Amino acid sequence: MENWLNRTEMLIGKENVTKLKNSHVVVFGLGGVGSYVVEGIVRSGIGRISIVDKDVVDVTNINRQIIADTETIGMSKVDAEENRIQKINPHAQICKVHDFVAQQNIDNIMERILTQNGSINYVVDAIDTVSSKIEIIKYCNKNNIKIISCMGTGNKLDASKFEITNISKTSVCPLAKVMRKELKKLGIDIKVLYSKEEPIKPVQFDNGSVDYEENNIDKEVSICSSNMPPASISFVPSVAGLLIAGEVVKDLIK
Repeated sequence: MENWLNRTEMLIGKENVTKLKNSHVVVFGLGGVGSYVVEGIVRSGIGRISIVDKDVVDVTNINRQIIADTETIGMSKVDAEENRIQKINPHAQICKVHDFVAQQNIDNIMERILTQNGSINYVVDAIDTVSSKIEIIKYCNKNNIKIISCMGTGNKLDASKFEITNISKTSVCPLAKVMRKELKKLGIDIKVLYSKEEPIKPVQFDNGSVDYEENNIDKEVSICSSNMPPASISFVPSVAGLLIAGEVVKDLIK
């Protein structure tokens, strides 16, 4: 096991491998995007990983979430992810939080993570609910923690349309539109991954999808967390997750 990062070291050097081993990344959301973010950072040698998710693995997750298979259905996603991390790197320090992020508990969640896994080098927001995303971003902005936030990946078919930029420079994506508006009010401009592909209308929902123009941001959730789940496929959210993992790693070794 001591040589498992040899190929990585050949690419980025021993010093950077050590830097990644000593880094702490927090991933909020272990769905189609978040589970692949974790996969990418674990296999890159990130030594301290904190994972936050309230959900359990469902049979409908199998088409796109790397932690979802016939043996993990019904498990909490943080437990399933912890098992997978340990199989890849038994020495990784893992903090798992089985909870839903909200304004009233974000400070407690982050304090628990800090207590168990130490100072945070990077946060990845891969969750669906706008109000929760805002709370994570506000916390990171207040505490000078690097963060990248994922915009909508549902109802997409072209993984080549993903782009990493600041939220102020996004277009097309309905979720990015809402986030752009809310973050502008707060004077925050963060790094995000979004798609320039126009959303594909799900076949089963002829009356359209979630209305992102509501004034109440608690209603402005992505299709994932509404009564109208988004259409999805294996190779789109996974690519988004790996692109985010790559951005995190490259930022950490700059």
